Amino acid sequence: MALDALQTACYQREQPHLSRSYIWVIFALTFGLILSDYMSRQVLNAVFPQIKAEWGLSDIQLGSLSGIVSLAVGLLAFPLSLAADRWGRVRSITIMAAVWSLATLLCGLSHNYFTLLSARFLVGVGEAAYASVGVAILISIFPSRYTSTITGAFMAGGMFGSVMGIGMGGALASHFGWRSAFAGMAVFGIVLTLLYMLVANPSRIEGETGASAGNRSAARWPIKRVLRAVFSSPALICVYFGSGLQLFINGGMLAWLPSFLNRAYDMPLSQAGAVAAIFVLCGACGMPFCGVLVDRVGRDSPRRKMFLAIAFNLACAILLSTAFQLPVGTAQLVFIALGMFFSAGIVGPSGTMVAKLTPTPIHGAAMATLALAYNILGLAPGSIVTGALADRLGLVPALQLLPIFGVASAVILLIGVRYVSGYGAAQFGNRLQ
Repeated sequence: MALDALQTACYQREQPHLSRSYIWVIFALTFGLILSDYMSRQVLNAVFPQIKAEWGLSDIQLGSLSGIVSLAVGLLAFPLSLAADRWGRVRSITIMAAVWSLATLLCGLSHNYFTLLSARFLVGVGEAAYASVGVAILISIFPSRYTSTITGAFMAGGMFGSVMGIGMGGALASHFGWRSAFAGMAVFGIVLTLLYMLVANPSRIEGETGASAGNRSAARWPIKRVLRAVFSSPALICVYFGSGLQLFINGGMLAWLPSFLNRAYDMPLSQAGAVAAIFVLCGACGMPFCGVLVDRVGRDSPRRKMFLAIAFNLACAILLSTAFQLPVGTAQLVFIALGMFFSAGIVGPSGTMVAKLTPTPIHGAAMATLALAYNILGLAPGSIVTGALADRLGLVPALQLLPIFGVASAVILLIGVRYVSGYGAAQFGNRLQ
């Protein structure tokens, strides 16, 4: 059967005959590149005030500069991942990193809104499939018993990269101007790209792991069967939409926190970037905490996992709603930090639910669909819509409306709970026979 063949090729691979030191060097370079990925993506948020002042941009224009990257990632992640499977993952990563690094350099050379918007789109093109392709390479070279650990460590690089991009970008911009912030991120990415190109040997990594044959098999798997599986349950659809709407809050908060701190607290760029980075770290800490809580409390109960995700969303909505009703001061900052802690708490349980409700052989496609929902429904429109609302209402009123999306997410997940009981991966697998 096609399902069994794909599962054998992708999940029951032989362990690669690579030296331990070489494996860890590849991990370090791959981890460094995901840092560069998110540094290049988030540095813009730290320099919003300077760009706004220099070019006289509206808030919706600023939001579009941030959101277009997530939009490109959401649209291109799946097709570019398939292309990497066909053409080779190591070579594809080199091309991806070169594209986003050079595009980031072009951002610093831009002289108007439209050239910067175009350069930011190219950043998204380069970054679109990196997370999925990067983790696929790491899983293929590490022993299977370390898969969860390596995957978690790699994905955590995205949050740390966001913090570094905002913090370092704000510091560079305050001392040397906003163009230098983009240049600094670009140089970091270019250096890592050259190192990766010199060290990562495609035949050594992909040839010895047997990944190439598995990739070709995956690339030939009928698309209709994959789509039928990833949308086979109302519960799955509710998870996709509920997760996307919750991350709308993240898209808005990550893009506009530095500007909020600059406007409401009169913080200089460097300080606003540093404080915003702390809030991002709160979200980074909340993700594993919520994941551990779901694993321990939810255990083998999908319904309990869904209810925990609903609780995280409502906690985020209540805390952020309270925060933006408070006057400027310490209490407001504390509530923002607590709200950010739960803002991405849904990522763990949503990934678990998608894995539980789909057959093992198509988990990759299912996770790609979830990532698409994250970007198209959440991260991309979050920054743009918040900017549009800020133009009409002001930034603080716009941020006050963000918790509504957390409540909407909770309602959708609550609808999905009724479809969870009685469904499972085995049943979905049977539907594909």
